[in-house]
Amino acid sequence: MKQILFYLTGIMMITTVSSCAFDNYDAPDTYLTGRIVYNGEPINVAYDNVIFELWEPGWQTKIPINVPVTQDGSYSTILFKSTYKLVFQSGQGPFRMLQNDQTGSDTLIVDLKGSQTLDIEVLPYYMIRNAQFSSTGDRKVTASCSVEKIITDILYAKDVEYVSLYVSKTQFVDKSTRVVDQEITGSTITDLNNVNLSVTVPSSASAQDYVYARIGVKISGIEDMIFSPVQKIEL
Repeated sequence: MKQILFYLTGIMMITTVSSCAFDNYDAPDTYLTGRIVYNGEPINVAYDNVIFELWEPGWQTKIPINVPVTQDGSYSTILFKSTYKLVFQSGQGPFRMLQNDQTGSDTLIVDLKGSQTLDIEVLPYYMIRNAQFSSTGDRKVTASCSVEKIITDILYAKDVEYVSLYVSKTQFVDKSTRVVDQEITGSTITDLNNVNLSVTVPSSASAQDYVYARIGVKISGIEDMIFSPVQKIEL
């Protein structure tokens, strides 16, 4: 019985010491911030739908740090000073990663010696250009834009599945938060340089005298949509 008690006491002491040692580690204090961009222009996405991974070499447990991208294409995370591998998993984002000269792949090396701003350059399938919004009365919202095809080579080019106008009560605007939307299938769009959409916001959906809107493009075979910036519309 004493042996069992000594054994249990030993385990408790080891656990306590280990816990104290763990608690004595300094907290991370180094910020990594930036944007996902194409030629310096932010890539707008759905809120928290797109993430990238940071891997820290040397740790026995290979668990990545997942960093979400906000809807305006920006991100922010707090880390320890270290060297990280930055990776977008296949299927993340309405874009392709560029090959990095340092790694010979689409993996980026982030040498974090202090807080750093890092814009991540990508190649989107499409970009939304000249998005314009207006309210014409009777709670009607109209929008127009052009959709520019960026990736055109036969191996990676994709078609437009649909273009949508999303209207929301809050500044978070996408398919999951909309109160009303209009969707135009890509096969019916005759001119990507002149896309026009409109919706009527029912008072039952939002009693506000303003709403938020943006245009989204769904690309065939790609889960994540690309968007125009959010615009506040007075009804």
